[in-house]
Amino acid sequence: MTERKRTPWVVGVSGASGTPYAAAVLRGLLAAGESVDLVVSRASRLTLLDETGIAFRDAHWREDLGEWLERGADGKPATFARPELDDVRYWGAGDLAAGPSSGSYPVKGMLIVPASTACVAGVALGLSKDLLQRVASVTLKERRRLVVAVRETPLNGQTLRHLVALDEAGAIVLPASPAFYAGATHIQDLVDFVAGRVLDAAGVPHRLYRRWEGEIGGARPPG
Repeated sequence: MTERKRTPWVVGVSGASGTPYAAAVLRGLLAAGESVDLVVSRASRLTLLDETGIAFRDAHWREDLGEWLERGADGKPATFARPELDDVRYWGAGDLAAGPSSGSYPVKGMLIVPASTACVAGVALGLSKDLLQRVASVTLKERRRLVVAVRETPLNGQTLRHLVALDEAGAIVLPASPAFYAGATHIQDLVDFVAGRVLDAAGVPHRLYRRWEGEIGGARPPG
């Protein structure tokens, strides 16, 4: 029997606020049976520590990732069941010799969640100053799907020009902008909406939010 060829999605986590978005996307990918290669930038570790209290460590990444994915958007531990991490591969942000740094390494595409304006600028300019930016550049040159979930407000002209450059290069620019028509009653619902839209852009099936069905007020609770 021929072994299934592993073709993962690369998930890049940059230093912008919004680590719950990344966690929701990761849970969604794993629930859909997708393989994941994970890159966590140095700046994002500070954000993760601030938003969750988790110190993400290279040597203990599996333990720290499991704890992170168990937390809800409100920071409460053990909100979700810990997913199986057997098909997750972690690459250090400074490892420019990592598999995904080469176009010959097979991946389905890359999801940057959340994407800081510094990350957006680096990818738009092709700087490749760390593995996250390098993988994004490779994704674009190989014409693979790149979803950039930018998380910043307001946006200045420079960042807007960088986002236009990414769009013109073939990336999908997806602002982390939650909607309310899905009947959100908790912060997790708003996070899951954005994560679901990221997975929609990647073509990965999920049930993270209620889709619009053309019925006004359809999301309102009865009573």
